[in-house]
Amino acid sequence: MVSAVFHSPRDGAGVQTSVPHLNPPAQAAEGVTTASLAPAAVVFKPSFDWAGLALKVLPPLFGLGMLLLCWEIVSITSAKSIPSPIETFRQAVIVFGDPFYSKGPNDQGIGWNIYSSLKRVAVGFGLAAAVGIPAGFIIGRFTFMSRMFNPLISLLRPVSPLAWLPIGLLVFKGANPAAIWTIFICSIWPMIINTAVGVQRVPTDYMNVARVLNLSEWKIFTKILFPAVLPYMLTGVRLAVGTAWLVIVAAEMLTGGVGIGFWVWDEWNNLNVKNIIIAIFAIGGVGLLLEFALISVAKAFTYEEVKS
Repeated sequence: MVSAVFHSPRDGAGVQTSVPHLNPPAQAAEGVTTASLAPAAVVFKPSFDWAGLALKVLPPLFGLGMLLLCWEIVSITSAKSIPSPIETFRQAVIVFGDPFYSKGPNDQGIGWNIYSSLKRVAVGFGLAAAVGIPAGFIIGRFTFMSRMFNPLISLLRPVSPLAWLPIGLLVFKGANPAAIWTIFICSIWPMIINTAVGVQRVPTDYMNVARVLNLSEWKIFTKILFPAVLPYMLTGVRLAVGTAWLVIVAAEMLTGGVGIGFWVWDEWNNLNVKNIIIAIFAIGGVGLLLEFALISVAKAFTYEEVKS
């Protein structure tokens, strides 16, 4: 049975009913409109987007190949004072073959040094977040506080983080707390500024509704400010972590002890250029992982407006 539509000559309304299967000439003679009985063309589509994969994979591979080529050229032209990629890779296999060995406080594997640096970054960054994020909310929320602290932030933010290291050594009388202090002071500014900007960009209508409903400051913070400011706050956190990881390497070079920065300086004193290059890639890899993790968190809490 097939569906057909008969048009009434009185009102033009179409009445759908079923008629027996007819050959196309007979249907045309009866004035019956039916769908074409010819089989539909089958279109085969590739199950995987190889072109898209190539566009994602090939450019990074070409970039990496260009880096290795330039590295090899520099190694040849410098009379092997810069080790070649192959020599550095062989040394990296040895270094990462036992990254957590310990033969004393000044002779530990690269794994322990990276771990020590990450601990310092975590403590300094955690203290900066505990101070900077609430300060950003207060500065952004109250005009008086904003006018009071903006000149101080503008004055202190451009100061190089390492300039604060001697102050830390003087106050805390130790290399480890001085390095944590340096991380704290360089991490706090991005979080304060981004959080304050996020608070100031909250739509005025939201705050007007809060005033009409006579909401308390705690309700305004939890129901309006925090959800709206969260993407700005996470951006400040991401920038602060990147800055902290950059600074800790330089701070450890000056303070000594266990850490990836100290490990780089110690290898330079031993004229072990291979290990220095390995440390450079290790520092970059850890920074990349931190950046990727925080970007993923920021995307999870970032909402785009749906345009109608």
